[in-house]
Amino acid sequence: MGTAGRIAFFPARVAARASRDQLATVPDDVLVAELIRLIDRTFTTSLPEEVVRSATKHRVIERVARELAASGALDRALNDALASDQMRRAIREVVESPEMTAALARQTTGLAEELVGNVRTRAVRLDERLERRPRAVPSPFAGMATRAAAFAMDSAVVLLIFLSLSAMVALISSMVGTLRPEWLVGVLLGSGFGLVAAIYFVLFWSGAGQTPGMRLLRLRVRGPDGAPPSLGRALLRAVATVIAIVPFFAGYLPVLFDARRRGLPDFLAGTDVVYEYPRRDLESEAWAAHATG
Repeated sequence: MGTAGRIAFFPARVAARASRDQLATVPDDVLVAELIRLIDRTFTTSLPEEVVRSATKHRVIERVARELAASGALDRALNDALASDQMRRAIREVVESPEMTAALARQTTGLAEELVGNVRTRAVRLDERLERRPRAVPSPFAGMATRAAAFAMDSAVVLLIFLSLSAMVALISSMVGTLRPEWLVGVLLGSGFGLVAAIYFVLFWSGAGQTPGMRLLRLRVRGPDGAPPSLGRALLRAVATVIAIVPFFAGYLPVLFDARRRGLPDFLAGTDVVYEYPRRDLESEAWAAHATG
């Protein structure tokens, strides 16, 4: 740059040096306050919107992301971030936090409740459709579908308990010697499963009036007085259940025709199986079945 150029820019250099000297004497909090006011005034104008519109129009973000991905800088940045101790510690703290644990528990519980609720609603609707006698009002007694669903859930629980006990017995027997002959093993397994099932159903029927499967379907078995059946009635009902199951569940066919939806176990033990939830919920679900059917 020549002498003329230096002479032309001399006033600007003097002004810049004077401004820099003045800023050096200004306290930091005053500079921060002035900077915040300047940013506020900038955002009150149309400049930010114009910048965003221009960036969107010319696809600035897409081009930058494409360039970063093509050069490998984005992958390196992500790998460095994930491999850093600070990021790992932050992720571990987030995952192990009580808030995250509570949120996952709520999500899991909500999903399970929604799934069981859908099964229950569909089973109630199927109860109404399977029945062979029309009703003016929904029946408070459980039908074929809800009882079958509850029995299937209970059978799965009984099978799981039996397999756990069998594994334990097999482990103990392997230490002292294998059982002989094989037919004896088969008899013990068959009788063992029947014993586990009988204890399961009798205890839950007489103790709580419902098994875990019946609780999920909101069903309850009751005696003539409306209370859970006695131990004797529950035992008689368990024996009658076996009799009803043996001929291809034929002992439950009366459920489709009886006014109180009783099967052979209910007739012999003097019990009923009723819906546990309030009548208004029953009516809404049952009448929804009539409306959609």
